Amino acid sequence: MAMNVDPGRRVWLAAGVRTPFDRVDGGLRALDAVALSVPVAKAMAARLGEGARPDLVVWGTVASNLGWSNLAREVLVEAGLDGTIPAFSTVLACATSMVAAFEAAGMLGGPMQLAMAGGVESMSRVQIGLSQGLSDWLRRLTQARSFGEKVDRAFELRGADVRLHVPGVKNRATGRSMGEHCEEMARAWRIPREAQDALALASHERAVKALAGGFFDDLVIPAGETARDAIPRADTSLERLARLKPAFDREAGTITAGNASPLTDGAAALWVATDAGLARVPAAAPRARLVDWEIAAVDIFHEGLLMAPAYAIPRLLARHGLALADVDLWEIHEAFAAQVLCNVAALEDEAFVRGKAGVDAALGRFPWDRFNPHGGSVAIGHPFGATGARLLSQAVKELAALGPGKRAVVSICADGGLGTVALLESA
Repeated sequence: MAMNVDPGRRVWLAAGVRTPFDRVDGGLRALDAVALSVPVAKAMAARLGEGARPDLVVWGTVASNLGWSNLAREVLVEAGLDGTIPAFSTVLACATSMVAAFEAAGMLGGPMQLAMAGGVESMSRVQIGLSQGLSDWLRRLTQARSFGEKVDRAFELRGADVRLHVPGVKNRATGRSMGEHCEEMARAWRIPREAQDALALASHERAVKALAGGFFDDLVIPAGETARDAIPRADTSLERLARLKPAFDREAGTITAGNASPLTDGAAALWVATDAGLARVPAAAPRARLVDWEIAAVDIFHEGLLMAPAYAIPRLLARHGLALADVDLWEIHEAFAAQVLCNVAALEDEAFVRGKAGVDAALGRFPWDRFNPHGGSVAIGHPFGATGARLLSQAVKELAALGPGKRAVVSICADGGLGTVALLESA
């Protein structure tokens, strides 16, 4: 699935703000998805100035809650934004808030010129539910009208499926976790543990340097009592990473807690605008043009679960006559260091690009010196619903600093064998 590119209709992305990211049960543990999102929505609206407002809000989360059916609307109301602004929720696993931006882009025009797109994940407040059988029994019990009916319903419990439903980071169809699937990918593409640890170390080093240099100062706002990202580690090293035990395959695995993104709390947003809408965004906000996008899917029973970007990227580049080296900035989601390395190996493999991605071109070598210059998800964290907006805002700021006419590719792998990719260009 690709964007219908209309040369006469420009769509812009402008950097927004996010909360600090912190590990599950860390400093943001008291905030649910709404409470995490509200300070972001308020800060975004405040930056537009008095009386100004977006025309649309698109917001998403992956681990939903029974307390609401339209998270976007709850966030808008709790943030005190104009109640006449349409707001709807969306979800596409780890690419949720990137897809929110794509959806907003497709809806702009007419009365809608400026959209706020974002997402959130509160992994510390994931709701535990009842099994379907127990839920059915409880519903029937509460509907009983007489004492006799209640007694009859009570005896039915013995045959009910009495369990709690505890959400897990697993694919429903395969029953296996993202890490287990990624271990299969690492074996298939022969990605060594040492390369994964080296990528993870670089992610932390770049994030720590970016924090110390103030790169995130205008992108991150306080939430609760947390003011700064809490996950990047200045004290990690290849030696420390090498001592960590495999997390998913205890016998022969290569993926550890050190070279994988941690379960994370956080919220993030950005602006999506037409030319007219962009005029309402503060001039200081970095911006870049959304040139094109691609969403790909793979058969997860015959291809690696997190390999869809390796199909999407060649197709996106081919439409614009680009090779890997023609892109000035690469922001790639680091679900696992192994997943990044597998996808890059596929992009550099001419047989894969031609035979599987269906692109009749050799893309060349991947320019690692242009990859995630201020750290990635391994170091910064990965709140599922917020990562897309974090990546896009970060890429927009990085791209704007490179000067006009520069290109960026932003890529996210997602559960279900999905991948989303955007091509940006600086003004």
